[in-house]
Amino acid sequence: MKSLNDCYTLRNGYKIPCVGLGTWQTPDGDVVIQAVKAAVNAGYKLIDTAAGYGNEKGVGDAIKECGVSREDLFIISKLRNAERSYDRALRAFDKTMEELQLEYLDLYMIHWPIKKGTEGWEETNLDTWKALEKIYNDGRVKSIGVCNFLTHHLKSLIDGAEVVPMVDQIEFNPGYMQKDTVAFCRENEILVQAWSPLGTGRMLSNEELISIAGKYNKSVAQLCVRWCIQNGVLPLPKSVTPSRIEENANVFDFSISEADMATLCSMPEFGISGFFPD
Repeated sequence: MKSLNDCYTLRNGYKIPCVGLGTWQTPDGDVVIQAVKAAVNAGYKLIDTAAGYGNEKGVGDAIKECGVSREDLFIISKLRNAERSYDRALRAFDKTMEELQLEYLDLYMIHWPIKKGTEGWEETNLDTWKALEKIYNDGRVKSIGVCNFLTHHLKSLIDGAEVVPMVDQIEFNPGYMQKDTVAFCRENEILVQAWSPLGTGRMLSNEELISIAGKYNKSVAQLCVRWCIQNGVLPLPKSVTPSRIEENANVFDFSISEADMATLCSMPEFGISGFFPD
């Protein structure tokens, strides 16, 4: 990956930009509108939102105002947890499209699995996935995926799926790597996206990361984004500050050495948010 214009190719052949703007915790209205417009100004093509973030309307407004054609952007949204089931998921997708004011989505995802051990968890996850398959087969989305699915959630889903998830968006940073899930995704041609690649700020004060970033005259945020890319994972750094949005994407003029990658990939677990699928 050499620039924001470079893409991964999903299992169905659809292209997805290699870095995106995350909008979790970004307020709706002017705040998210200005963040999305700043990202597009800085060259981002991928914008990630969700019904559960409560900012789909603002993201849709920003898309209309940003001065870039819809076809040049890659827009992601996700199904709200309360809407898991076939019929409810279909209705929720219609609502998302209304909020975003779009005719199609590039990627639609189940935001969280029903946790393992809950009565009917496998059936509910699959029933919900069947709704996404219908939306996909009807041509209303270009690709479909899941978020926060661990290996056992993925295995169960794949066993009954017509279309294998193309993406799994998980919490992923140098302090929380989820290696088993990442390995399973790679074995099954599922692209991993990283939410919280900066550990919701926890990475930024880590002395070891500060030291390594200093070798490259880069910030810790830039180091973490670059580390994701060199791991073959698509990072979704979030910010509402234009200078930081631009900085988070300025990661294509350096490469982390093998030795430093090894150090980063063997750090103790310290970056988890506390949100856990099960």
